[in-house]
Amino acid sequence: MSLPPRYVSLANYPWRTRFMSPRPVPNSRPAPSQAGGLPRGLLRLSWHWTALLLYAACGLIGYLIISAPPPSAELDTEGPRLTYTVPRRDLRMTITEMGTVESAENTELICQVPGRNTVTWVVESGAIVKKGDVLVRLDTLYMEEQINERSKYANWSRAGAESSKFNVRRLKLAVPEYRDGRFIVEMKKKEEALAIAQMDLRAAENELAYSVEMAARGYASQQEVDKNTFDVTQRQMVADSLKREIADFSTYTQKQELASLQGKLDVAEAEFAASDERAFADESRRDRALEQLKNCIVRAPRDGLVIYPSAAKWKTRPDISVGGAVHKDQVLLLMPDLSKMQIKVGIHEEMIDRVKVGLPVTVALPDQTLEAKVSSVASVTRPAAWWTGNMVKYDTIIDLPIVEGLRPGMTAAVKVVVAEHKDVLMVPVAAIVEAENGHLCWVKTSKGIQPRSLELGDSNDEFTIVLGGLNEGDKVLLNPQGHTKDTQPGTSPPTKNAKSQPRTRKTDHGD
Repeated sequence: MSLPPRYVSLANYPWRTRFMSPRPVPNSRPAPSQAGGLPRGLLRLSWHWTALLLYAACGLIGYLIISAPPPSAELDTEGPRLTYTVPRRDLRMTITEMGTVESAENTELICQVPGRNTVTWVVESGAIVKKGDVLVRLDTLYMEEQINERSKYANWSRAGAESSKFNVRRLKLAVPEYRDGRFIVEMKKKEEALAIAQMDLRAAENELAYSVEMAARGYASQQEVDKNTFDVTQRQMVADSLKREIADFSTYTQKQELASLQGKLDVAEAEFAASDERAFADESRRDRALEQLKNCIVRAPRDGLVIYPSAAKWKTRPDISVGGAVHKDQVLLLMPDLSKMQIKVGIHEEMIDRVKVGLPVTVALPDQTLEAKVSSVASVTRPAAWWTGNMVKYDTIIDLPIVEGLRPGMTAAVKVVVAEHKDVLMVPVAAIVEAENGHLCWVKTSKGIQPRSLELGDSNDEFTIVLGGLNEGDKVLLNPQGHTKDTQPGTSPPTKNAKSQPRTRKTDHGD
């Protein structure tokens, strides 16, 4: 019969089945097929009859459970009793996790081509290469089209920039050419015209004075005097007009023309700067495209081993493969430093507090076993993922010694020794049950099978240290569920939130 609900076996804790692989209990009960078993003829029945028999058996068991009388406090004395003799031994507490060998320092070969590009060829992972060897080839068709397009725009922009540059040079010469050339020439012409007008004015004035004198003597008429007076007035007006024109030309016209020429020069310089910058940008894009075309071929920066980066666990193929797409800044390949190797494992959150830097570690590789130490323990958990069941783990680094044959990607079983107990009593986890008032086990004595209250210490998925309640040589039942019909009188039901001692993953014990 099964264990009453008042007891809970430590061997059936949910955390144990979640984080640890089950291990067979020594001297386990023989399988039904070995202890008599079913007749061979019955095994040959069709599945219809087998299903009917199973349904009937389930119904019978349910009926017996419902109609059974209240359990008594007696022990079931029928059936085999699996016992374990309590020893006093050394017990080593370990945490075992699987990990992969990797290099502590990797040279990353990163994709420098923008966008998404197709891989046309890639070297095999694990290949030994020399400096300059081709490792990856990317499709170049798109980059060649980009180079042609950007070269066209770069040439157009440069032609416009050169035209603007010529215009700037022309206007820079126009300013001094006007200030020191055309302005002076035009001013000379106006001054010459003014000098001629002034000479004509003086001649007219002399002619007028002469005619006035002649008219006073009776040798000239009044009409001649009036005519000469008109000539003087006309020539005076011409001279005054030329004086004002020279003054305006020197004061305003020159400044306006110089300002106009300077403005045209400024506009031309701005246009040249814009066109030159545009041409420089187009040329830079063209040059980048040419450089990116070179980056479509990835070469080895040094001699060494080349491996593929580790892909996410949910992916079915590596991140880089022929025909696959890669993007900018993606790590294409790794060149590990084989002189600095390590293993990164994830320690579950329930056990991370027991892992410290410097703890001894045993690393089991396919062909050898190494002794190492914990070098670092992450203080922040790694991101949980749905493909790992959202399990919370902390990255722990184990530095490996320098030995021959270590290669990245090797599978390793890492055993971290978190505690060592000398000369302690220990019992299997399967022999202990938890009640409201503590932990119990059943001991086979000369007076029969009796329960014992236990004081427990450190524990793992196989054995628990007993601090009190048992003596060396006591024989405890490994299957109390099969022999106990009820709890002893006076015990109360167990609490729902009863907690056991912290447990580790693996155990090594001495004799």
